[in-house]
This record gives sequence, C-alpha cells and structure tokens, in this order.
Amino acid sequence: MRPTLPEVLRQRDFTLYWAGVVLSQIGTRGAVAANLYQVYELTGSTAQVGLVGLAQAVALLALSPLGGVYADRLDRRRLLQATQAVALVVSLALAGLTLTGVATVWAVALSSLLATAAATFDQPARQALIPALVPRERLVDAFALLNPSRELAVLAGPALAGVLIAAGGPGAVYVFDAVTYAVLVAVLAMLRVPALPGAQGKPAGLLASLREGASYVARRPVVWQLMGLDLAATVSGAYRVLLPAFASDVLHVGATGYGLLSAAPSAGALLGSVWVFRLVRTARSGRLVLWGTAVYGLAVTGLALSGTFVLALAAALTLGAADALATTVRHAAVQVETPDALRGRVSAIYQMASRGGPALGDAGMGALAGAIGPVTALALGGIVPAAAAGLAAVRGRHIRAFDVPKEAPSAAS
Repeated sequence: MRPTLPEVLRQRDFTLYWAGVVLSQIGTRGAVAANLYQVYELTGSTAQVGLVGLAQAVALLALSPLGGVYADRLDRRRLLQATQAVALVVSLALAGLTLTGVATVWAVALSSLLATAAATFDQPARQALIPALVPRERLVDAFALLNPSRELAVLAGPALAGVLIAAGGPGAVYVFDAVTYAVLVAVLAMLRVPALPGAQGKPAGLLASLREGASYVARRPVVWQLMGLDLAATVSGAYRVLLPAFASDVLHVGATGYGLLSAAPSAGALLGSVWVFRLVRTARSGRLVLWGTAVYGLAVTGLALSGTFVLALAAALTLGAADALATTVRHAAVQVETPDALRGRVSAIYQMASRGGPALGDAGMGALAGAIGPVTALALGGIVPAAAAGLAAVRGRHIRAFDVPKEAPSAAS
C-alpha cells in the first residue's frame, strides 16, 4: 500500500505556508547561533555574549503585546510579509558588516534587537493565520505538524550554522538567513487567505485590546501558571548562551562541535515530541509538564558537569526531550483553548514567556558565568527548574489536575 499524505498537507495553502515557515525558521535559528558565536569570537566574554539575549528580551517584552494586537486587527499575510522584509534587510546589513570585517559586538546586538522586534509582530501573526488556511476540524492536526517542524528547524539551523561558520564565517550564515526570508515573502504572496471573523469589524482601542487579551489569560489559572513554570525553567536554565564557551574553552571542539552541541537539544526535542503524543493518552498532561520541567533542570546541570563532548551531547539530547514534553502541553493549552478572535493577543502573551524567558535568561546567565565561570553558573541554574517543578507538584493544584482539552472553544468566555 502506498503511503498517503496527512489530510492537512493536502491543503495547498497550508502546505506552501508550512514549507516556507520551516525554511525561514532554519535561517533564523542559524543566525541566532551565529550571533552568539560571533560575539564570543570577538570578545572571549560570556557576559558580552549575554548582550544578544538582553537585546532579544528588550524587544520581546516591550513589543510582544503590540504584535498580538495587530495580528488580530490587520491583514495577517501582509503583516507577515512586512516583518519578513524588515528581518531580511537586517540580515543583509549584518552580513555586509561581517564579511567586510567591520562588525562589532554592538552591531550584532543591534541586529538581534531589530530582528527580534520584527519577530514580535511575526510570531503571533504566524499562529493566528493558520485557522484561515485549514478547516477547523484540521486545526489541531496543523499545530501538531508545526511543532515538530519547528524543532526540526531548531535542529538544522545551528548545525548548518556550524558548517557555514567553519567554511565562511558568521557572514555566510547571515546571507543564508536573508535568502530564507526572501523565500517566505514570495510564498506568502502566493497564498489565498480568507479573512478570519476576528479580524473583521471596527477594532477596539489599543489599550482595550491589550486588556481583553490579558483578561482572557488571567481567567484561566492553568494557562498563566504553566507560563510561570516555563519562565522558571528558561530564565535559570538558559544554557544556549554558554554553549560557545563550552565548545571553545571547556570541551575544545571548535565551530563544528558547537554546531552539533547547539543542535542536540532539538534532536532530543524531536524524540520528545513523538513520546508526548503517546504519553498524553495514558498520563495527565499537567503531570507531564512537571516531570518534563524537573528532568530538564537535572539535564542542564548534567550538561554543565559533563566534562566530555559525548556526555555533553547526551545531556543536551535529554534536556531537549524533556523540554518537548512540557512545551507541547503548554502550546496545546494556549492554541486549542483560545478562540480565533483572541489568538494573536494570547499567542503574544505566550511568546513573552516562551521566548522572553530564554532571552532574559541568556543575559542573566551570561553575566553570572562571567563572574563565577560557565560550569558553576549552569550547574546552579539547572537546580532551579527541578526545584520549581517539585514545588508545583506539591502546591500547584491546577497544574496537577490539568489535561489537554479535546476541543477548541468557539468563543471567548
């Protein structure tokens, strides 16, 4: 019997969109890995590598709410094209500076800030556009396909960045990143996207729109408590900012080893994504989050204390798999429970936790590692998620009892 495509991939517009987004994410993830490596190469300072994360955090926390509001009131396809065009220009500018040998730490940090600023408008619109591309009964299938695809991009991007850095330096990564943005702009132009109900009619004022999204989240304790647990893990267990130092000074494996070490958590996450769809049928979803968060923290500490490249790869694979267990449940809680008209704003709030937390963690962990060393800083940081999961297991009644809903609501309540 010949294998058949999943029904959701028979939707022409979704398939085009899915392919373009995956390619764009590969470029973006590769560029972030190149940013971290380039700053460390320029300075040899983990504290200054943390400036990349600080720049991302500033853009995410300041602009994410606005990105959600405009994802719910503007033409989402046009908004995505505009953000991709901005990011393309930023990548080309940094590529030019890098290839001519005049790039500075502040140029890299500024490019990270500008690219993340564009992404704060991009990410909520990406999520909010999907209900217009597939039938409602295929919505969960679409998100189930996008989640592992995102992990595939996070896996391929840093690995490709390591190869390109070894061959042509960080500038080669930024050129590739610009090309992927151009491809997605072209793909978006080919889509046939009907308007969603939530995007029609006269929009409320900006502050009223922001309050409506925040109020929706506040009325659902499970959602904001899961976000809080996410922050506890990502802020204290921010390992990516220290990977250049581990690859260069602790493990001595160079740019190629750095690429593999950066990609290993995503390889683990792909395995975790497969496991979670099996486990969710027999275990309560909230408990999967608690176990995933605890194992994530212990694996981060294991990475810090590994001492050899093989053990470091094993720890990185484990933390990626554990993180996928928790992330899949959190993502389902936000996307399946949120009505279309609020999807952009709620996705933006989720983005502040899921992407703002790691960015803040990069800045804090970089500074801490500069003071006490990367091994000690990361070992201590990994203890916090495990402790937070233990505390939530004892005190977090809503999380313990939570299970992924079977159907999405049709309206806000």
